[in-house]
Amino acid sequence: MLALLAGRPSPLAAAQRPARLDALKREAVQDVEARGQLTQQINDQIFSFGELGFQEVETSRYLVNLLRQNGFTVQEGVAGIPTAWVATWGSGKPVIALGSDLDDIPQASQFPAVACHLPMVDGAPGHGEGHNSGQAVNITAALAVKRLMERDHLPGTIRLWPGVAEELLGTKAYYVRAGLFKDVDIVLFSHVGSNLGTSWGQGEGSGLVSVLFTFHGRSAHAAGAPWRGRSALDAVELMDVGWNFRREHLRPQQRSHNVIVDGGDQPNVVPPSASVWYYFRELDYPHIQELFALGDTMARAAALMTGTTLASERILGSAWPGHFNKVIAEVMTANMKQVGLPQWSEADQTLARAVQKEVGAPDSGLAVQLDTLQGPLREQDRRGGGSDDIGDISWNAPTVVLRYPSNIPGLPGHNWSNAITMATPIAHKGNTAGAKAMAMTVLDFLLRPELVQQAWEYFRSVQTKTVQYQPLMRPEDRPAIELNARTMEKYRPEMRKYYYDPTRYHTYLEQLGIAYPTLRRSDGTCAAKALP
Repeated sequence: MLALLAGRPSPLAAAQRPARLDALKREAVQDVEARGQLTQQINDQIFSFGELGFQEVETSRYLVNLLRQNGFTVQEGVAGIPTAWVATWGSGKPVIALGSDLDDIPQASQFPAVACHLPMVDGAPGHGEGHNSGQAVNITAALAVKRLMERDHLPGTIRLWPGVAEELLGTKAYYVRAGLFKDVDIVLFSHVGSNLGTSWGQGEGSGLVSVLFTFHGRSAHAAGAPWRGRSALDAVELMDVGWNFRREHLRPQQRSHNVIVDGGDQPNVVPPSASVWYYFRELDYPHIQELFALGDTMARAAALMTGTTLASERILGSAWPGHFNKVIAEVMTANMKQVGLPQWSEADQTLARAVQKEVGAPDSGLAVQLDTLQGPLREQDRRGGGSDDIGDISWNAPTVVLRYPSNIPGLPGHNWSNAITMATPIAHKGNTAGAKAMAMTVLDFLLRPELVQQAWEYFRSVQTKTVQYQPLMRPEDRPAIELNARTMEKYRPEMRKYYYDPTRYHTYLEQLGIAYPTLRRSDGTCAAKALP
């Protein structure tokens, strides 16, 4: 069933496979296909909740109930995080953990299938990263494999878990600290993409530490007696100025950016408190720590210059740069070659090209050629980029990330445009392709213990031979579970009007009354018939 990988024997060479493995994979693929409606419902339901990090209350409640209904034992509130959970089914080895993120993006509310900017609720968050889709992939795959394990009495344990507050890099290091992966053999993570593929080794991604610097000063009338005040905002601004001047003399691989989250109350009061939130990104632990130390120095210097105090430095999140397992990636790629890309309809391609045109990207449409296995970049070619706290887990157990084709190539990311496909047939088809590859890969590691051993050999003798994991967070740090609470409190009442009801509507688009696809009108306006 599975071909040899180019250039050398595949880990799944036919002579080494259990005779029943191919047959079980075919059954799993058929089972995933048969569960297409469930995949679509999970995807659309989470899209409709649209919850920010640490506030994935409705999303987690829905998923926990669904998993319990399907025979999983669920532990809630793990690692001190209310919306985090671990769902377990089965017993014994191997333990295979399937994870995917839940949270969405601020101000990315968007009607699905509408190829122009049309918020469902103005100013509200939305799934502009596509995190509504990964649990649909994982749960569908897990249920397909679970049925075969029950029928054939296959040993092994399946675990499902959510990436809470991934956009804040807020939880996975705490999962590691809580020991959630101490007995795990293989970690299979899923994340939305625009093709079906995976990678191994270290790539372009950066690690980071996310820090909130808070300054305290002294209030006074800003016109009547400003000399009696000490402006905490001045300290924030001077820290930012200093950092921007120093940036020229930092490695080109670094990425650093900030937002002022508290700049005072009103102009006629000297701000007695102010806070600035920094992301310090670099390619490895030592360089990340160097950036953090430099930020600390500048913060203290800014306090000295302004007669204020640096009241606190709070780590809000952290992430190691990921290193992904070669053996698992090769096994998964062989399965992806068998699954292939979905068959896109003309409507799918019309929507994709319209969205690409809308954001100024090449209007090439959806992917029609399967991605290839990506290996590690040479150190001199690594330039830095985004971060994902799956990196922390990847340094504690053999891990790969499955990327599945539920979105459109060429989009900016963290943007309303990335939400457009995420409750449409494009996402549903992409999720199903991902679930098939995931289920097949789980079966490989359930039935071939030598693959588990090989994955750990790579982990121990290559990945961690000279690099040992140390958490970027400090022992006293705790998850920032209060983040985004006010934003969700503000928008949730209006967002609730748009929650998906699968008992009444086959799809979310049907509930919203949106034609597929809906394009910008000939007069240039953007509109859709969509009512709560």
